[in-house]
Amino acid sequence: MPIDAGVAIGAEIGEVSFAWTSSDVLLYHLALGAGPDELRYTYEQDLVVLPTFATVAANLRVFDPPSVSFPGVEIDLARVLHGKQEITLHRPIPASGKAVARSRIADVYDKGKAAVVIQEVSVTSSSGAPLWTARSSIFARGEGGFGGSRGPSDRIDWPSRAPDFVLEVPTLPQQALLYRLCGDRNPLHADPAFARAAGFERPILHGLCTYGIVARVLVNEFLDGDPARVASFAAKFAGVVFPGETLRIRVWRADDRLLVTTSATERDDAPVLADTVLVSTS
Repeated sequence: MPIDAGVAIGAEIGEVSFAWTSSDVLLYHLALGAGPDELRYTYEQDLVVLPTFATVAANLRVFDPPSVSFPGVEIDLARVLHGKQEITLHRPIPASGKAVARSRIADVYDKGKAAVVIQEVSVTSSSGAPLWTARSSIFARGEGGFGGSRGPSDRIDWPSRAPDFVLEVPTLPQQALLYRLCGDRNPLHADPAFARAAGFERPILHGLCTYGIVARVLVNEFLDGDPARVASFAAKFAGVVFPGETLRIRVWRADDRLLVTTSATERDDAPVLADTVLVSTS
Protein backbone atom coordinates (compact mmCIF):
# COMPACT_ATOMS: atom_id res chain seq x y z
CA MET A 1 0.00 0.00 0.00
CA PRO A 2 1.48 3.41 -0.93
CA ILE A 3 2.31 5.70 1.98
CA ASP A 4 -0.32 8.38 2.63
CA ALA A 5 1.64 11.08 4.47
CA GLY A 6 -1.47 13.18 4.99
CA VAL A 7 -3.04 10.39 7.02
CA ALA A 8 0.16 9.30 8.75
CA ILE A 9 1.68 12.55 10.04
CA GLY A 10 0.39 13.35 13.50
CA ALA A 11 -1.56 10.10 13.79
CA GLU A 12 -1.87 8.77 17.33
CA ILE A 13 -0.69 5.16 17.39
CA GLY A 14 -2.00 4.38 20.82
CA GLU A 15 -1.34 4.14 24.51
CA VAL A 16 0.34 1.18 26.22
CA SER A 17 0.66 0.48 29.93
CA PHE A 18 3.64 -1.66 30.86
CA ALA A 19 5.84 -2.65 33.78
CA TRP A 20 9.34 -3.96 34.30
CA THR A 21 11.32 -5.61 37.09
CA SER A 22 14.97 -5.78 38.05
CA SER A 23 15.15 -9.16 36.26
CA ASP A 24 14.18 -7.44 33.00
CA VAL A 25 16.91 -4.85 33.50
CA LEU A 26 19.49 -7.52 34.31
CA LEU A 27 18.59 -9.48 31.16
CA TYR A 28 18.86 -6.34 29.05
CA HIS A 29 22.30 -5.49 30.42
CA LEU A 30 23.50 -9.07 29.88
CA ALA A 31 22.20 -8.90 26.29
CA LEU A 32 24.44 -5.83 25.81
CA GLY A 33 27.47 -7.82 26.96
CA ALA A 34 27.77 -6.54 30.54
CA GLY A 35 29.75 -8.97 32.67
CA PRO A 36 30.99 -9.81 36.16
CA ASP A 37 33.17 -6.70 36.32
CA GLU A 38 30.05 -4.53 35.93
CA LEU A 39 27.93 -5.61 38.87
CA ARG A 40 26.11 -2.27 38.91
CA TYR A 41 24.43 -3.60 35.73
CA THR A 42 24.40 -7.34 36.40
CA TYR A 43 23.53 -7.74 40.09
CA GLU A 44 20.30 -6.61 41.70
CA GLN A 45 22.05 -5.02 44.69
CA ASP A 46 22.58 -1.30 43.93
CA LEU A 47 21.35 -1.91 40.36
CA VAL A 48 21.45 1.08 38.00
CA VAL A 49 19.74 1.23 34.60
CA LEU A 50 21.36 2.20 31.32
CA PRO A 51 19.30 4.88 29.53
CA THR A 52 18.95 2.73 26.41
CA PHE A 53 16.71 0.37 28.40
CA ALA A 54 14.07 2.88 27.31
CA THR A 55 14.15 1.31 23.83
CA VAL A 56 12.96 -2.10 25.06
CA ALA A 57 11.00 -1.43 28.26
CA ALA A 58 7.55 -1.37 26.65
CA ASN A 59 8.15 -4.45 24.46
CA LEU A 60 9.61 -6.93 26.92
CA ARG A 61 6.45 -9.08 26.84
CA VAL A 62 6.06 -8.92 23.04
CA PHE A 63 6.82 -12.30 21.49
CA ASP A 64 5.57 -11.87 17.91
CA PRO A 65 7.75 -10.39 15.17
CA PRO A 66 7.13 -6.63 14.82
CA SER A 67 5.01 -5.18 12.05
CA VAL A 68 5.10 -1.79 10.36
CA SER A 69 1.39 -1.05 10.16
CA PHE A 70 0.28 2.47 11.10
CA PRO A 71 -2.41 4.85 9.81
CA GLY A 72 -1.33 5.67 6.25
CA VAL A 73 1.70 3.34 6.44
CA GLU A 74 1.84 -0.37 5.56
CA ILE A 75 5.34 -1.74 4.88
CA ASP A 76 6.78 -5.23 4.40
CA LEU A 77 9.05 -6.01 7.37
CA ALA A 78 11.79 -7.36 5.07
CA ARG A 79 12.15 -3.87 3.50
CA VAL A 80 12.64 -2.07 6.81
CA LEU A 81 15.79 -0.89 8.55
CA HIS A 82 16.14 1.24 11.66
CA GLY A 83 17.36 4.69 10.57
CA LYS A 84 17.92 6.71 13.76
CA GLN A 85 17.23 6.48 17.48
CA GLU A 86 17.07 9.33 20.00
CA ILE A 87 16.33 9.20 23.73
CA THR A 88 15.86 12.18 26.04
CA LEU A 89 15.88 11.28 29.74
CA HIS A 90 13.72 13.35 32.10
CA ARG A 91 14.93 11.46 35.18
CA PRO A 92 16.94 8.29 35.87
CA ILE A 93 15.09 5.10 34.94
CA PRO A 94 14.24 3.10 38.08
CA ALA A 95 15.23 -0.57 38.39
CA SER A 96 11.55 -1.53 38.45
CA GLY A 97 8.39 0.37 37.75
CA LYS A 98 5.13 0.91 35.90
CA ALA A 99 4.60 3.39 33.09
CA VAL A 100 2.41 4.52 30.22
CA ALA A 101 3.74 5.05 26.68
CA ARG A 102 1.90 7.28 24.22
CA SER A 103 3.00 7.02 20.59
CA ARG A 104 2.41 9.06 17.47
CA ILE A 105 3.78 9.46 13.95
CA ALA A 106 5.75 12.72 14.15
CA ASP A 107 6.64 12.92 10.43
CA VAL A 108 7.14 11.02 7.18
CA TYR A 109 9.93 11.93 4.75
CA ASP A 110 10.26 11.03 1.08
CA LYS A 111 13.87 10.17 0.22
CA GLY A 112 13.10 9.16 -3.36
CA LYS A 113 14.02 5.47 -3.30
CA ALA A 114 13.01 5.11 0.34
CA ALA A 115 10.66 6.53 2.94
CA VAL A 116 11.53 7.55 6.50
CA VAL A 117 8.82 7.29 9.16
CA ILE A 118 9.46 9.18 12.43
CA GLN A 119 7.77 7.73 15.50
CA GLU A 120 7.73 9.58 18.85
CA VAL A 121 6.99 7.89 22.17
CA SER A 122 6.41 9.84 25.39
CA VAL A 123 6.64 7.78 28.58
CA THR A 124 5.35 8.75 32.01
CA SER A 125 5.38 6.86 35.30
CA SER A 126 2.18 5.48 36.78
CA SER A 127 2.04 8.66 38.89
CA GLY A 128 2.26 10.86 35.77
CA ALA A 129 5.90 11.97 36.12
CA PRO A 130 7.74 12.17 32.77
CA LEU A 131 10.40 9.47 32.40
CA TRP A 132 11.70 9.69 28.84
CA THR A 133 10.88 10.69 25.28
CA ALA A 134 12.10 8.53 22.41
CA ARG A 135 12.13 9.27 18.68
CA SER A 136 12.95 6.60 16.14
CA SER A 137 13.07 6.63 12.36
CA ILE A 138 12.20 3.66 10.17
CA PHE A 139 13.99 3.51 6.81
CA ALA A 140 11.77 1.66 4.31
CA ARG A 141 13.54 0.67 1.09
CA GLY A 142 11.50 1.09 -2.09
CA GLU A 143 8.71 3.03 -0.37
CA GLY A 144 9.66 6.58 -1.44
CA GLY A 145 8.34 8.59 -4.36
CA PHE A 146 5.00 9.50 -2.79
CA GLY A 147 5.63 13.25 -3.15
CA GLY A 148 6.41 14.15 0.46
CA SER A 149 9.06 16.39 2.00
CA ARG A 150 12.65 15.13 2.07
CA GLY A 151 12.99 16.41 5.62
CA PRO A 152 15.64 18.63 7.25
CA SER A 153 19.37 17.99 7.31
CA ASP A 154 20.64 17.03 10.76
CA ARG A 155 24.25 16.23 10.02
CA ILE A 156 26.82 17.14 12.65
CA ASP A 157 29.88 19.35 12.15
CA TRP A 158 32.72 17.13 13.31
CA PRO A 159 35.99 18.37 14.83
CA SER A 160 38.80 18.50 12.29
CA ARG A 161 41.22 16.81 14.72
CA ALA A 162 41.79 13.13 15.22
CA PRO A 163 39.52 11.46 17.79
CA ASP A 164 40.40 12.01 21.42
CA PHE A 165 39.83 8.33 22.22
CA VAL A 166 39.56 5.09 20.25
CA LEU A 167 38.05 2.06 21.97
CA GLU A 168 37.58 -1.49 20.65
CA VAL A 169 34.77 -3.66 22.00
CA PRO A 170 34.01 -7.23 20.87
CA THR A 171 30.47 -8.46 20.35
CA LEU A 172 29.41 -12.03 21.10
CA PRO A 173 28.54 -14.65 18.44
CA GLN A 174 25.26 -15.23 20.32
CA GLN A 175 24.59 -11.51 20.94
CA ALA A 176 21.55 -11.26 18.64
CA LEU A 177 19.99 -14.41 20.12
CA LEU A 178 20.33 -12.91 23.59
CA TYR A 179 19.07 -9.48 22.60
CA ARG A 180 15.94 -10.78 20.87
CA LEU A 181 14.76 -12.00 24.30
CA CYS A 182 14.31 -8.31 25.15
CA GLY A 183 11.33 -8.09 22.80
CA ASP A 184 12.46 -7.72 19.16
CA ARG A 185 11.71 -11.09 17.54
CA ASN A 186 12.40 -9.97 13.96
CA PRO A 187 13.66 -13.17 12.24
CA LEU A 188 16.28 -11.05 10.48
CA HIS A 189 18.39 -11.48 13.63
CA ALA A 190 18.08 -15.27 13.96
CA ASP A 191 16.93 -16.99 10.76
CA PRO A 192 19.65 -17.41 8.06
CA ALA A 193 17.08 -17.95 5.27
CA PHE A 194 15.15 -14.81 6.23
CA ALA A 195 18.38 -12.82 6.40
CA ARG A 196 19.43 -13.99 2.92
CA ALA A 197 16.02 -13.06 1.51
CA ALA A 198 16.52 -9.58 2.98
CA GLY A 199 19.91 -9.27 1.27
CA PHE A 200 22.31 -10.20 4.09
CA GLU A 201 24.77 -13.07 4.10
CA ARG A 202 23.68 -14.12 7.58
CA PRO A 203 21.60 -12.81 10.51
CA ILE A 204 22.61 -9.35 11.69
CA LEU A 205 22.78 -7.82 15.14
CA HIS A 206 19.90 -5.55 16.16
CA GLY A 207 20.84 -1.93 15.58
CA LEU A 208 19.45 -1.11 19.01
CA CYS A 209 21.78 -3.68 20.55
CA THR A 210 24.78 -1.91 19.00
CA TYR A 211 23.27 1.38 20.21
CA GLY A 212 23.03 0.01 23.74
CA ILE A 213 26.54 -1.45 23.71
CA VAL A 214 28.02 1.90 22.70
CA ALA A 215 26.00 3.72 25.38
CA ARG A 216 27.26 1.26 27.99
CA VAL A 217 30.86 1.81 26.93
CA LEU A 218 30.50 5.61 26.97
CA VAL A 219 28.88 5.64 30.41
CA ASN A 220 31.63 3.39 31.76
CA GLU A 221 34.54 5.23 30.21
CA PHE A 222 33.45 8.87 30.41
CA LEU A 223 30.65 9.20 33.00
CA ASP A 224 32.15 7.21 35.87
CA GLY A 225 29.69 4.39 35.26
CA ASP A 226 26.75 6.61 36.27
CA PRO A 227 23.81 6.37 33.81
CA ALA A 228 22.02 9.18 35.69
CA ARG A 229 24.46 11.62 34.07
CA VAL A 230 23.04 10.95 30.58
CA ALA A 231 20.66 13.69 29.43
CA SER A 232 20.19 12.37 25.89
CA PHE A 233 21.67 9.86 23.47
CA ALA A 234 21.14 9.78 19.70
CA ALA A 235 22.63 7.85 16.79
CA LYS A 236 22.08 7.08 13.13
CA PHE A 237 22.36 3.49 11.98
CA ALA A 238 24.91 3.60 9.17
CA GLY A 239 25.47 -0.11 8.58
CA VAL A 240 25.06 -3.57 10.02
CA VAL A 241 27.01 -5.57 12.57
CA PHE A 242 27.36 -9.33 12.31
CA PRO A 243 27.39 -10.99 15.75
CA GLY A 244 30.96 -11.68 16.83
CA GLU A 245 32.48 -8.64 15.13
CA THR A 246 34.52 -6.03 17.00
CA LEU A 247 33.26 -2.46 17.31
CA ARG A 248 35.74 0.39 16.95
CA ILE A 249 34.38 3.42 18.81
CA ARG A 250 35.94 6.83 18.10
CA VAL A 251 35.14 9.61 20.57
CA TRP A 252 35.60 13.39 20.46
CA ARG A 253 34.95 15.53 23.55
CA ALA A 254 32.96 18.73 22.91
CA ASP A 255 31.94 20.51 26.14
CA ASP A 256 29.04 18.53 27.62
CA ARG A 257 28.80 16.30 24.55
CA LEU A 258 30.57 13.20 23.33
CA LEU A 259 30.62 12.93 19.53
CA VAL A 260 31.02 9.34 18.44
CA THR A 261 31.35 7.13 15.38
CA THR A 262 31.36 3.34 15.42
CA SER A 263 32.66 0.90 12.82
CA ALA A 264 33.26 -2.85 12.39
CA THR A 265 36.98 -3.62 12.43
CA GLU A 266 36.74 -6.94 10.53
CA ARG A 267 35.24 -5.24 7.45
CA ASP A 268 37.80 -2.48 6.91
CA ASP A 269 36.14 -0.14 9.41
CA ALA A 270 32.72 -0.41 7.78
CA PRO A 271 30.49 2.31 9.36
CA VAL A 272 27.95 1.05 11.87
CA LEU A 273 26.72 4.07 13.87
CA ALA A 274 27.10 7.65 12.65
CA ASP A 275 26.24 11.12 13.98
CA THR A 276 26.18 9.74 17.52
CA VAL A 277 25.87 12.29 20.33
CA LEU A 278 25.72 11.72 24.06
CA VAL A 279 24.82 14.82 26.09
CA SER A 280 25.65 14.65 29.78
CA THR A 281 24.21 16.59 32.69
CA SER A 282 27.62 17.47 34.15
